[in-house]
Order: sequence, then structure tokens, then C-alpha cells
Amino acid sequence: MEKSEFLEQQVFAGLTPKNDGSGTDTAYQFSEADFETVLDRAEHYGLGVYTIESFFKGTPYATTSHEDLKKRATDHRWFKRAFLTSKTKQAGLTYAATYKVSPKLLARDTFEDEEE
Repeated sequence: MEKSEFLEQQVFAGLTPKNDGSGTDTAYQFSEADFETVLDRAEHYGLGVYTIESFFKGTPYATTSHEDLKKRATDHRWFKRAFLTSKTKQAGLTYAATYKVSPKLLARDTFEDEEE
């Protein structure tokens, strides 16, 4: 399974992107509520999150990376905290992120019975 396929089928499933989603996985922007679900699923699957980008009315607003906070990309505490900080600073943002999906996870045959 490819990284983009995994993200679409397991992480973004059932969510509505706020843009067309064309290009790389960073192109998927989500509402605050949907992005919270994305982060919960990222934590569930042990994904890494390299950066979180926020947008206000389609214009880039802020970007935070795991390196800024000196945390591992797979440490869910950094991306949950960064998201919480961002959403309390400005209402009405949309969010996108860059992800790390391990080859071991991509090699798995099935993900049934793992839905939240």
C-alpha cells in the first residue's frame, strides 16, 4: 500500500477536505473538528506528524513542526498540544499536516476491526 492510499483509506476516511486534495498529502485541509479526528487516528496508528499548517480563509496562518518543539514526529503529545494552541489563538482555521507512515504499517494486509 502506498502512503497516500493509506492516508486516504485509514486516516482521512469519512472526513471532508476543505480543498480539492490534489497533490501531496499536505494538500488536504480539514476543519477543526475533522483535523482533531485526523490527529486521533494518527495517534492510533502510530503515525508521525512532521508539520501542522493552519490557514485562515485560505491564507496560510501559521506552521509548527516537531523540530520547533524538539520532539519526535511520532510523539502524539507534540501535535496534540500544537493543535490545541493553534485553535485557541484563532477561530475558524483549517488545518493540514505532513505525515510519516512507517513501511511496516504500509506492509500490513488488513486494517479491519481497527476503526475507532
